[in-house]
Amino acid sequence: MDLLTTTMKKIGVLLSGCGFLDGSEIQEAVLTLLALDKAGVEAVCLAPDIMQHDVINHYTDLEMINESRNVLVESARIARGSIHNLKEINTIALDALIMPGGYGVAKNLSNYAFKETECNVNEEVAMALQLFYNRDKPLGFICISPAIAAKVLGHEHIELTIGNDPETSAHIEAMGARHIDCQVWNTVISKKGKIVSTPAYMLGPTIGEVAKGIEKLVADILALL
Repeated sequence: MDLLTTTMKKIGVLLSGCGFLDGSEIQEAVLTLLALDKAGVEAVCLAPDIMQHDVINHYTDLEMINESRNVLVESARIARGSIHNLKEINTIALDALIMPGGYGVAKNLSNYAFKETECNVNEEVAMALQLFYNRDKPLGFICISPAIAAKVLGHEHIELTIGNDPETSAHIEAMGARHIDCQVWNTVISKKGKIVSTPAYMLGPTIGEVAKGIEKLVADILALL
């Protein structure tokens, strides 16, 4: 047991809240955690201690006026309370980092939803991505999160996918990265850096198809370790 504990890989899962309209896409996040567990990897959830941009009623799709929620607190729902503040990332020996999608990526971890290619990325998030890239540790991006990868690491001319959406793929190219069309069950492994991406709910159409791509992304990341 001691040997297993010391050799088990640890992979961070960076969350942005709870719910696809204002936080992490829950199914993508859970599928990522499940794939890591099935692979015998310890998943370590993280999120920044910041306020959400907005709170959306997922039943009506309408903004809940005068309500505010915290990204770290909401992300803890998905992690069953076992979560770290992102600022602690340097104290955790992680082997790789994966970012599920959801509008929280584009509204909380960045303002990509509003400023597109001119967006800013949360400083802690940007530093984490740069840290892993510079240390040659694998990074995984799911759904819309490759847009954030492009903003932070596009100058490295990495390769990414968000599926086949022409507008978002054009944004990725404009931010310096190369976009590659990809089916939902597949992944793109960048020739530059240890970066893997998959479209997930940028394409859908079902949780089963999304699961195939996320499982492949996890397998590809483990192969890069």
